[in-house]
Amino acid sequence: MTGPYQYPESVPPEPYPEDASSVYPGTLPPPVQYPKRRRWPRILAVVVALAVFAGVIAVVVVTRKPAQQPGVVSDEQAKAAIQQYLNALTDGDDETIARHTLCGLYDAVKDRKADLAVATLASDAFRKQFGRADVTSIDKIVPWSGTQAQVLFTMSVAPARGQQAPREDAQGVAQLLVAKDAKDGGHDEVLVCSYVLRTGGQY
Repeated sequence: MTGPYQYPESVPPEPYPEDASSVYPGTLPPPVQYPKRRRWPRILAVVVALAVFAGVIAVVVVTRKPAQQPGVVSDEQAKAAIQQYLNALTDGDDETIARHTLCGLYDAVKDRKADLAVATLASDAFRKQFGRADVTSIDKIVPWSGTQAQVLFTMSVAPARGQQAPREDAQGVAQLLVAKDAKDGGHDEVLVCSYVLRTGGQY
């Protein structure tokens, strides 16, 4: 009979390594770097959107600007300027005629002899046709820019001696320029750069 049964000694478990590197063969791989979310695309998108919005606003302002241009010159200003020019033609005021027809350049011109001579011819031609001309209405103002406008007007004209009967519905077209008059404290000066009688020639 054999001796008492010998229970096998239990094998103690192997201790779990505290350092995982002792189990993983070789060098541990570097930690994974997750890409950071960049903010510049969003910023760029906002900048582009603002630029587009500003462009739209600019287009609207430019588009609406012509609608404001009828205020370049009022009916009263146009009537007064044209009447002054017609009076100068009737009275033979060559200096006033030249100031209008030079369209803002009169004070800067050094030699005005030729301009005054042309003014004399224009006055003579006008007085041969009319003895008097009075603006009765401004029919339409068409702005060309912020300082220029084309004006259709009606005038009552008394013909020169020996001519036809007076007319109450004669129409003319004037090209006007609104300029700053340095001699008048910077006030607007309305000049008649050219004048055309609808039924006649240009004077």
